[in-house]
Amino acid sequence: MGPGDSTRRSLQGPGSGGRAGTVALVGRPNAGKSTLLNRLLAEKIAIVSEKPQTTRNRIVGILTEPRGQIVFFDTPGIHKPVHRMNRGMVQEAEEAMGSADVACLLVDAGEPFGRGDQFLLQLVSRLSAPRLLLLNKLDAIRKERLLPLMQRYGDSGVFAEILPVSALTGEGCEALLEMLFARLPEGPPLYDPELLTVHPERFLAAERIREKVLAQTGEEIPFSTAVVVDRWQEDPDTGLVRIWASILVERPGQKKVVVGAGGQRVKAIGTAARLDLEELLDRRVFLQLHVRVEAQWRENPRILAELAREVHARLPG
Repeated sequence: MGPGDSTRRSLQGPGSGGRAGTVALVGRPNAGKSTLLNRLLAEKIAIVSEKPQTTRNRIVGILTEPRGQIVFFDTPGIHKPVHRMNRGMVQEAEEAMGSADVACLLVDAGEPFGRGDQFLLQLVSRLSAPRLLLLNKLDAIRKERLLPLMQRYGDSGVFAEILPVSALTGEGCEALLEMLFARLPEGPPLYDPELLTVHPERFLAAERIREKVLAQTGEEIPFSTAVVVDRWQEDPDTGLVRIWASILVERPGQKKVVVGAGGQRVKAIGTAARLDLEELLDRRVFLQLHVRVEAQWRENPRILAELAREVHARLPG
């Protein structure tokens, strides 16, 4: 499988009949959308971080089983955009929810209802597709705190169902799948039933590296860093995959943070990323990282186009 191929897995079932459609997972940053996607697929497709705005693109995950096929859209968190990149993120989320057969609004049940939640509620209320509310992080709160939230959202009349879930533990996830399949149209799978995602390995690799950057750096770095895969070579004889990638930052001071004293931090990032990539690709990996300063890259159309070129291999249509 080459860098342009999509990830495959063994089937849970035939997926040749039943229902098929798209489901958008939307919400504010850190609502748990990526964790939920990975839980529902029982595979790691989207990277996860405690830092906000980790998801920057529409991440497609495909669940195929005897009941049919669900194509999930994990979307960037809805927030007030400042940079060109952030405006694109919010637009991506709005387009995903507008095109989906079902929209799921994820809410962190441990956070008080605020202006951002009211904005999202109004945004979701305009959709014509069925809408479900998922009160996430059930594992981290006292269940009696759910009642006021359920009452507030229930009184809006926006949602067909309100379901408490825990993306971390899986509580409520089987009930969620039952609700989703019940609302999808009847029809054949939208994709090859063996596919787990449509994204090329090259994009998934860049995301895994970025995840390790987020884990190793401080609060300032997440918003101003990105990863570009510069070269990808495969040795057909040994199976070794050689990857050269650049970590983009906006200022020289940020480069010092990522590189670390004596290069120790970027070395730790590379080691963690290489181990993760070997699990993803099921092959040995040589990974070479370079930290590159690109001033104001979040406003640079050329760099944003470079980052986006590998993302959308195939979307339903």
